[in-house]
Amino acid sequence: MTMFKQKLSRRNFLKQSALGLGATSFGGFNSQLLAGAQLGTHHKAKAKRVIFLFMAGGQSQLDLFDYKPQLNKLFNTKLPPSVSNGQRVTQMTKGKEQLIQPSKFKFSQHGQSGTWMSELLPHLSKQVDDMCIIKSMHTKSINHDPGKTMFCTGDEMPGKPSMGSWLSHGLPSMNKDLPGFIVMPSAFWSGGTGNVQALYSRLWGNGFLPSKYQGTALQAAGDPVLFLSNPKGVSPEIRRASLDSLSKLNDNDYRIIGDPEIQTSIAQQELAFRMQSSVPELTDLSHESKATMALYGPEVEKQGSFARNCLLARRMAERGVRFIQLFHRGWDHHSGLPGKIKGQCYDVDQASAGLIQDLKQRGMLEDTLVVSVGEFGRTVYGQGKLNRDNYGRDHHPRCFSAWMAGGGIKAGLSYGQTDDFSYNVVENPVSVADFHATMLWQLGIDHTRLTVPFQGLDQKLTGVDPCDVINNIIA
Repeated sequence: MTMFKQKLSRRNFLKQSALGLGATSFGGFNSQLLAGAQLGTHHKAKAKRVIFLFMAGGQSQLDLFDYKPQLNKLFNTKLPPSVSNGQRVTQMTKGKEQLIQPSKFKFSQHGQSGTWMSELLPHLSKQVDDMCIIKSMHTKSINHDPGKTMFCTGDEMPGKPSMGSWLSHGLPSMNKDLPGFIVMPSAFWSGGTGNVQALYSRLWGNGFLPSKYQGTALQAAGDPVLFLSNPKGVSPEIRRASLDSLSKLNDNDYRIIGDPEIQTSIAQQELAFRMQSSVPELTDLSHESKATMALYGPEVEKQGSFARNCLLARRMAERGVRFIQLFHRGWDHHSGLPGKIKGQCYDVDQASAGLIQDLKQRGMLEDTLVVSVGEFGRTVYGQGKLNRDNYGRDHHPRCFSAWMAGGGIKAGLSYGQTDDFSYNVVENPVSVADFHATMLWQLGIDHTRLTVPFQGLDQKLTGVDPCDVINNIIA
């Protein structure tokens, strides 16, 4: 009784009263959450895990995937108003002439599928028969923050759970010693790219789901996870004993207060203890063969590189991590695009291709869904002084490209079409929500049934706007 009175100190009373009615309301919410979500698979899954390669900044589909040779004849001419059709533009374009800027890069056909690919992607071009390239993506967002937030959480507004959090909530963990959702931001091209936006933890946050579902970010240097190593003088035995004592105290608090986040804290502390053994083994590449390392390219030797993170992603997939998200920044090319995009493609081309090859030769590609996309595309009209060999492009949400491989997705497919200016989708449009719904479907989840009641709405990753699984790209 004395302890209970201590817990009802003035400070604790105000804390529990003011912050959303404290533990009483949250306890009710937690039971609602569990009741609202249909956990587990709803149909037979074709994929067990996802490796999501996010190209932050917005790749130029015109210079990589969406071949438009007829634009060469239209260089420096005005984009017809019938094409732009009054689209809202960024402040960087507002009031300026929209003059057509063709790509300076050569395209050629590859594989048995005859897929057109840019010379900037020589390694991925060899993997096109294992890939599905979607040319008809579109989104609502015209600026980076809402664009990234939309793709990572299903909503332009911050506060919603991320893709990996939804998946961690919906499906059980496959490895008790590693998180179900791991994030790895990579260093960008050493030559510099100019506009490199920051990443923020809410892109892999848990939103209104319990905090145990948030992503675990691995660091590029030092301990892979912050505070993973014991301080000097603290042995594993001492750490174990202190954790046991702390768990007893937390258990006691839970019995008195009833806040489920206390149980989450206990579980995460125990996971952190197990990760002291599992993470160093995971990140130790000394047993990888020279042939495997060579698949990912020379940058695989560099700590924090995209190439190294791709190899680590394969190792995580092997060990049962359910959702692995890599961020590669630096694709925001408003000027000097040709030089900068070469550096970006050097970072990601061989590494991405190597990941596909590595998974395939291990028999893992069939149940691993590999995805690569950015928050939007780039405009057909140029920015700055137009030049055949040096130009920039603005943000463009109306059409852009993405690719998928493995996980039950049709291979060697080019899906969707844009108009002659790579400005509007004219065949098989794919929204961000359609993309999310398809990813979940391959994992055995019906996006309409993975819901959580919150703020008077049955929330889901795909939001409230109509969307569909892209059945035509499923094998």
